[in-house]
Amino acid sequence: MLTTVLASILVFAFLVLIHEFGHFILAKSTGMRVDEFAIGFGPRLVSYKYGETVYSIRIVPLGGFNDIAGMDPEENDAGDRGYCEKPLLSRIVVILAGPFMNLLLPVFIFFMLFMCVGISTPSTLPEIGDVMPDKPAAVAGLQSGDVIDRINGIDVKTWNDLTDIIVAEGNTPMNVEYHRGDEHLSTTLVPAYDKSAQKPMIGITNATELRQPGLIEAIGYAFYKTGFVIYKMLEGLVLIFNGSAAADLAGPLGVVKMTGEVAKFGFAALMNFAAFLSLNLGIVNLLPIPALDGGHFATLLLEGLRGKPLSPKAFRYTQMVGISLLVLIMLFATKNDIMRIFFGS
Repeated sequence: MLTTVLASILVFAFLVLIHEFGHFILAKSTGMRVDEFAIGFGPRLVSYKYGETVYSIRIVPLGGFNDIAGMDPEENDAGDRGYCEKPLLSRIVVILAGPFMNLLLPVFIFFMLFMCVGISTPSTLPEIGDVMPDKPAAVAGLQSGDVIDRINGIDVKTWNDLTDIIVAEGNTPMNVEYHRGDEHLSTTLVPAYDKSAQKPMIGITNATELRQPGLIEAIGYAFYKTGFVIYKMLEGLVLIFNGSAAADLAGPLGVVKMTGEVAKFGFAALMNFAAFLSLNLGIVNLLPIPALDGGHFATLLLEGLRGKPLSPKAFRYTQMVGISLLVLIMLFATKNDIMRIFFGS
């Protein structure tokens, strides 16, 4: 439990720090006055003032903020250094800097993991990598490192042979012959139909081959993996919005639980998970929902088209709608967390 809490706090604080630093550094670079740079919400735990900015850590480590002068035009006391007085382009880059940092951070994380740990590529051999708990393979006694030789008397030469036979045989009992080191063994199992994959599966992954890349290759792979994950996340959002997939959202409880589970596999696994969370945070923040960076960006684009900003009343109204929508999404996600964690559904 302590590991889960500490890992979650560190990951959340790290991602928020990177996000808010993006806003902060661009606000400073464009001449805006930043009154406070905070990690967390609620009462301050520690704070330090350097120049005109107070740097603080607050008691609730699930967010953070930059107090940029002039975000509300009616309360601007910074003159031409207020956010509202800056050119439209300056305000746009400040708003987009946070999500951009969250999209850029995984490139650095993946690069460091590739350089320090290496690049894993799936093996083409029918060798088992991981066995999922309580799935048919685990129940039948199969273990990581086992090599499948035959299924129902059919020779298995490659991993594709293995998956093709399982799909073809369907949900019927299978005699699996395999070897573990020099020991030849056999077992019987029945594949279980996986609704998400829409095919029979036995709960195993293939083994991986680890190799050490060069500097340029690691950089290329880092950008490739980041781009691929972004593509799959956007694809998932499209499927949710067009009704082809369920909105199986995870809220804070779910993310904390997942962070704790991943932390058990070591620092590299935790950093890999942090990269995925960072991309998730960056993409979600770019959605055109008022109160999110994407909503603020949409408002600035509208200002550019109209030639004038929204009235303070209209701006406050859109923010209230956005906050209400975010609260509803958070409640829905929390309900999903409670059902998964406490009721297993």
